[in-house]
Amino acid sequence: MKQLLLILGLISASCSASSFAAEAPPAAAPAASATSAPIPAPTPAASPAASPADGAAGAPATPAKAQTKASAATASTTLAASPQILVVTSLGSFTIELNAERAPLTVAHFLKYVDQGHYSGTIFHRVIANFVIQGGGFDSSYKPKPAPIKVVNESGNGLTNQRGTVGMARSQDPHGSDAQFYVNLYDNEALDPNKTRWGYAVFGKIVQGIEVVDKIGNVATGARGPFKEDAPLQPVVIERIERVAGH
Repeated sequence: MKQLLLILGLISASCSASSFAAEAPPAAAPAASATSAPIPAPTPAASPAASPADGAAGAPATPAKAQTKASAATASTTLAASPQILVVTSLGSFTIELNAERAPLTVAHFLKYVDQGHYSGTIFHRVIANFVIQGGGFDSSYKPKPAPIKVVNESGNGLTNQRGTVGMARSQDPHGSDAQFYVNLYDNEALDPNKTRWGYAVFGKIVQGIEVVDKIGNVATGARGPFKEDAPLQPVVIERIERVAGH
């Protein structure tokens, strides 16, 4: 039950109902909160967000493949195979290597928000030790940051939710990922897809600064803003996310 709640939390915190995209361990659907993120724990927020282990239903990847074959081909030809981005936070920095070969649509989607400067001033609004840290959807006042662009679910790409990997949080809609992302603090296979449901799409991994991610994952949490639990008591601010030169 605890894992299920965590997974639900990964549903995007922007959902009017609790949702999570990367907020809690393996679970099947968003919990009771009004926001979004990638891991199974409910997240309160004002608009639908993403949940990495939203065990909500849906036949995984086949439909998406059929509908986005051409788009994926285009995205993969316009991106470097492994672009890197630097995430600068109030607790330190870490580097993510993106996998444009396995998740071309998701990487292109994420970089679009990066290049727009969307993440500057947002926070990690959901932190669950030994599960995930989720952010990118709220400012330091816990107000949802508009993120209207969504992306097709690429959770069937063969990348799994292992410790140190990065995925997209989403709403109960399998293709409802907006800008919220999460980092796995633990091996969370419950967030991966199976024959009966969609999973949470992994699109990168931490290649430098995992100790900073662990530091964020161990901050004191409780009720803040629209969240009844799992929100850092002292905001962990994402000062900026930028591309690493040469990548």
